[in-house]
Amino acid sequence: MPIYINNKEVILGKVMFARLFILFTAVSLLEIFVLVKVGGFLGAIPTVALVVVTALVGSALVRSQGLQVIQQYQQRVAKGEMPGQQLVEGLMLIITGVLLVTPGFVTDFCGLLLLQPTIRATIAKTLLANIKFSPASMTGNFSQPRSDFSSNLRDEDVIEGEFEHKKDDK
Repeated sequence: MPIYINNKEVILGKVMFARLFILFTAVSLLEIFVLVKVGGFLGAIPTVALVVVTALVGSALVRSQGLQVIQQYQQRVAKGEMPGQQLVEGLMLIITGVLLVTPGFVTDFCGLLLLQPTIRATIAKTLLANIKFSPASMTGNFSQPRSDFSSNLRDEDVIEGEFEHKKDDK
């Protein structure tokens, strides 16, 4: 089934690409600047060691925080509640892991901020409050709402019969 994209979506895609390009370029330049400054102050080997240590410690912290979010998710599902908060926090922890493993102090600082449960929960609540859900967006189909399988059947498509479930003695 083809997906049709209108001009507004193409323009939004180009704007999003431009913003991401500027963001990644700015973050990379800032990382290089900070690494050079810290390297000039501490020296090359201590700077590299510090970057490696923050990546190792950060990944361990992300793992422990991720296990906590998974437990909260399971508790919400067991109660029959929608675990939207935990899903968003889980995605944020994935981003946090990427930030902490990326070499540099600016991304490490941002990753450490996202590791704080209160900051992460506040951002997740804000994101959930600003996301609009519609039944059409939840169908998994871009062009038309999902229909029941049974509504597509005709009488001549149905074959009646009987079956017997047998256990295999082998």
